[in-house]
Amino acid sequence: MQTLGKSVLRTDALGKVTGEARYPSDYDMPDQLWMKILFSARAHARIRAIRTEAALAHPGVVAVFTAADVPANEYGLILNDQPVLCGPGSAKPGADVVRCYMDNVAIVIAESEAAAVAGRDLIEVDYEDLPGVFDVVAAMQPDAPQLHAENPGNILSHYCIRKGDMQAGWAAADVVVEGEFDTGYQEHAYLQPEAGLGYLDEAGRVTVLVAGQWTHEDQEQIAHALGLPLEQVRVIYPAIGGAFGGREDMSVQILLALAAWKLRRPVKSIWSREESILGHHKRHPIRVRARWGATREGKIVAVEAQVLGDSGAYAYTSTKVLANANLMCTGPYEIPNAAIDTYAIYTNNIPTGAFRGFGGPQGAFAAEGMMDRLAEALALDPAEIRRRNVIREGSLATVGTPFPPGVTMDRVLEQCVLQSEAWDQQPDGTWKMRPAAPASHPRKRRGVGVACAFKNVGFSFGFPEQSWATVEIHGATEIERVVVRQAGAEVGQGAHTVMAQMAAEAVGVPLERVELISQDTATTQNSGSASASRLTFMAGNAIRGAAQQALQKWQDEDRPAIATSQYRPPKTSMYDPKTGKSEPNFAYGYVAQVVEVEVDLDTGHIELLRVISANDVAGPLTLSRSRGKLKGP
Repeated sequence: MQTLGKSVLRTDALGKVTGEARYPSDYDMPDQLWMKILFSARAHARIRAIRTEAALAHPGVVAVFTAADVPANEYGLILNDQPVLCGPGSAKPGADVVRCYMDNVAIVIAESEAAAVAGRDLIEVDYEDLPGVFDVVAAMQPDAPQLHAENPGNILSHYCIRKGDMQAGWAAADVVVEGEFDTGYQEHAYLQPEAGLGYLDEAGRVTVLVAGQWTHEDQEQIAHALGLPLEQVRVIYPAIGGAFGGREDMSVQILLALAAWKLRRPVKSIWSREESILGHHKRHPIRVRARWGATREGKIVAVEAQVLGDSGAYAYTSTKVLANANLMCTGPYEIPNAAIDTYAIYTNNIPTGAFRGFGGPQGAFAAEGMMDRLAEALALDPAEIRRRNVIREGSLATVGTPFPPGVTMDRVLEQCVLQSEAWDQQPDGTWKMRPAAPASHPRKRRGVGVACAFKNVGFSFGFPEQSWATVEIHGATEIERVVVRQAGAEVGQGAHTVMAQMAAEAVGVPLERVELISQDTATTQNSGSASASRLTFMAGNAIRGAAQQALQKWQDEDRPAIATSQYRPPKTSMYDPKTGKSEPNFAYGYVAQVVEVEVDLDTGHIELLRVISANDVAGPLTLSRSRGKLKGP
């Protein structure tokens, strides 16, 4: 390898450390207007009237737009169940109802940001309060308020897994443990709040310069909501100040496009941190109730679980997040008999969506908790009981189909445990934890924990996964320049650097000869999202395919040599509605960790002493160690 596998200067490093990199909030245009959003003042209410006269009369206010001004007035990454603006006069049925505090009611466009804020605060909304529901269990009750008429019981989705014979499984269990696990909301807290600039470009296209994770999906949602042809909408991402899943769904995109389209002038918006926290989705709070059974030898024989995920008021990516949790709540273990029911449930809470791991962390938290309970009940070492149950090459998943080839969970766990130096391997091959070192103070206790998990690569459950790339090879007698067009978003993870490295490697030129054109729907084809641990794999295969074709043209003296390639990985399939049988993913990564901590019994403070992390990320097994003084309650 000439370029891949080498430590190189990131292509965006200089601009980011010098401040020259431009983020959405750094862009301005002549004759620019400013936009502010009026968020809902209710968790659940019907809007009877919106009075905008005072706002329109305020100096500097140019326009106020409400639901009646949005042609289709609906959007959503998976389901179009959310109004762009809530209020009367909309073409979308039910758009006069706000279902959570982040619903948008109106936008004010003004000559200055201060005037837009003042105008927003002058809008009067007449609400008819409706009963709300904020707990997933309560939301499923027959008498609960219904958020969407087409979803009885507020159930957005229900997945089940039925594997083996549960009656026989429980009969074979020498010990049965139960547990309930609740995870909470998490805020992505990326450094750059939502911001953007809407305008008409030189071709007359409605253009939105914004931060996101999938330019072409943003383009489709904007075009749908405004009733415009797709080619009349353009989305450009400049530098993106963090994402972590938090930019998969819409924030200012459609509203900026609406204002620019209506007024034919550039319109800018920057959210405050408060607006950012109020206005974009969070990680799903998920409740898992589980019951696991095992033999006295420590082999799992039966698992049943109920998984309840709070979707909030709208779907966002909840159907897919809960599909992942449904698969991963049993952990990376061989389980012959399983009965799992998983629900995504509408409530009047803030919508929940993509966040690093996409349902996997919540599922793993419950599975690893249950493994520790089994170990305690059987007086078995926590690493040893995992060794006896982890999936191996050829293992069947709980969905009844084999894991894709390349399962290394057993080796990842073994390397992590042995490298941690906290366990000894006994003559019979079993593992036994060494006695813990003395704590640093009499009021403290020292402990060691072990956990393992798996994570999908790529979109799951039958979604038509694909990625496009174009490679241009320029030069007269030798390759002087390679231009790569690949739309995948650079959200801080280094994707654009590795795309350039892959192109250089595929063509056989130094990295400095590669130019990447990206993050603009007008100059690239659809790459799919910067999410699902997919972008390097998908973009890399698309770039390699385009580079091979371009090189062949170059060798045939067709110069400049230009080729476009679409990569499609192996297909996946959705859960069978009765059994859950499926081929949910085409690849996985595997991880195990050992963590040593000290806990202060008086204060509850936790001091992280040592972490060993072993990972198989579809390449050579990697190990990392860290020691630190990270403390927390």
